[in-house]
Amino acid sequence: MNYDSIETLKAFFRLIRSRNILIVVLNQYMVRIFLIGPKENWLDYLLDYKQFMIVLATISIAAAGYIINDYFDVKIDLINKPQEVIIGKYFKRRKAMFIHQIFNFMGLAIGFLLSLKVFLVNFLAIAALWFYSERFKRKAFIGNFLVAFLTAFSLSILSIYYQKNILLVNIYALFAFFISLIREIIKDMEDIRGDARYGCRTLPIIWGIRRTKILLYSFIVSFVIILISMAYSLQNQYLIILFSLGILPFSWLINKLYWADKRKDFSFLSRVCKIIMLFGIGSMIFV
Repeated sequence: MNYDSIETLKAFFRLIRSRNILIVVLNQYMVRIFLIGPKENWLDYLLDYKQFMIVLATISIAAAGYIINDYFDVKIDLINKPQEVIIGKYFKRRKAMFIHQIFNFMGLAIGFLLSLKVFLVNFLAIAALWFYSERFKRKAFIGNFLVAFLTAFSLSILSIYYQKNILLVNIYALFAFFISLIREIIKDMEDIRGDARYGCRTLPIIWGIRRTKILLYSFIVSFVIILISMAYSLQNQYLIILFSLGILPFSWLINKLYWADKRKDFSFLSRVCKIIMLFGIGSMIFV
């Protein structure tokens, strides 16, 4: 394999956000083992082809979503993050669209083989990701909400398919929803310069940074209260302790968000949200 091929392969993995894809894979297997369970049969789940197919369908659709997002955002990304632009540099637009369609077809075909419910959910996810990238990403809040909802649904799909421990799985889906929503709004603050130039109407643009921060403070506080309340409703002592301890990192996040005023500050906070997500995944072990 020559140097150009290696660089193209690296670009492909950046295009489909391979790190985020790995988090989705880890999320879904952790949910299957520790939330749906029983956890004693963990090896069976790792070798279960149905679980593998659910995960493969999910990451195929997610990869397609990342590609179509970059496809529509090339001009904006040339301003916000020119060093990370892939489409047009490593892959022609037509080739990127072809790869996007292959991934979507895989997600639909696998969903059809698993069940009608999974097929319909996958179809709706594909449609939502298209409309998000083509239109809603440039609208205030609705695009943020849509991405957070789809992130949460990547967990809920397992409770829909297996029909076990639905409330417990959905608590973690709610966790994924809130932390993704917070992260998406922070990313809008990070990308405000390029978004404003191309007519996007994101929250930081129409409200300003200060008012958007106030909204995030209310989301974070509500988020922690709701999670702790749901843990109490399950009478799960481990969840109560884990979510109560979550007050500490979220208090720290609010403090850092208050002082953030540069692009690098918001980029750092976006990475912090991803780390919090990983700790949330890890907490499933103790449930």
